[in-house]
Amino acid sequence: MESIWEPSSRRRRQQPVVAVRPSIDAPTPSTQWPTNIPAVAQLLREGIDLDPGVTFLVGENGSGKSTLVEGIAIAYGLSPEGGSRHARHTTRATESPLSDWLQLQRGVGANRWGFFLRAETMHSFYTYLESTGGGDVSFHEMSHGESFLALLQSRFDDPGFYCLDEPEAALSFDSTLALIAVLRRVADEGGQVLCATHSPVLAALPGAKILEVGEWGLRRAEWQDLEIVNHWSSFLRHPDRYLRHLLD
Repeated sequence: MESIWEPSSRRRRQQPVVAVRPSIDAPTPSTQWPTNIPAVAQLLREGIDLDPGVTFLVGENGSGKSTLVEGIAIAYGLSPEGGSRHARHTTRATESPLSDWLQLQRGVGANRWGFFLRAETMHSFYTYLESTGGGDVSFHEMSHGESFLALLQSRFDDPGFYCLDEPEAALSFDSTLALIAVLRRVADEGGQVLCATHSPVLAALPGAKILEVGEWGLRRAEWQDLEIVNHWSSFLRHPDRYLRHLLD
């Protein structure tokens, strides 16, 4: 029986994004943002190869994981504020110039469909859908978490390229497990996911590739070795050891 974590040769040939490489216009990393972020500097020097299935970027706030996901999503042609390649809503431009410095190598014959889900802009994206008549689901009438799950179920339905920026922000524990099931289905159908997350639950998805982002740049990591896993495990065993330093 074929495993979703060992895609067939057909799926490998149809991989939406094979690699991310710096363009000929990419600047030399410097002290200027965002090239002073170690992960961005490494990407502009070396690029990265994206495996079939799911890749997680895990790291502290300010490590650059969201900047990477945003830059790659925009370079793919997805809306900077969330949505598909066809979304055109905008409020205030805050994205970095990283996408202008990237060149994506695409899989031969791959589906060009994609979607960028970023937690901070979903409210305005729902309003945009309503204004354009594309609101086939009444997202604003749902709770934050319910609307996220409804969006996942209605938009993550083709084997394309999906970028997610901290999707767990709106989700309960059970809903995070539901998201894991969605990502597994996307991978099973030959799609590809790049996801920035703080969630040790989400990062536990079997077979996913994990890149830990930090002062070292980007490095491959195993789930059990992640700092977020160790911190959460320790906190849940002994919360008083953490809280007493804050509350005394």
